[in-house]
Amino acid sequence: MKKVLFLALAAVSFSFASCDSKTENAAEAQAEQVEEGGEAKADAMENAGNEAGADSVENATEAQADAIENAADSTDAK
Repeated sequence: MKKVLFLALAAVSFSFASCDSKTENAAEAQAEQVEEGGEAKADAMENAGNEAGADSVENATEAQADAIENAADSTDAK
């Protein structure tokens, strides 16, 4: 389910890519990499039986990715 939501989010972000500046696109790509890395780590932890740790890692990396995207959005809005 998480992967389906992530892929949907990625598809939506690509549809708006033409509206963004190069700086914002770079930040969004960085945020996507952070989120993908966190999801991979969370999946590995979940497969090892550490559900709580997996949730923690996933939440932390999502928050980090959101912060990167928000910073890019606020920079371009000025």
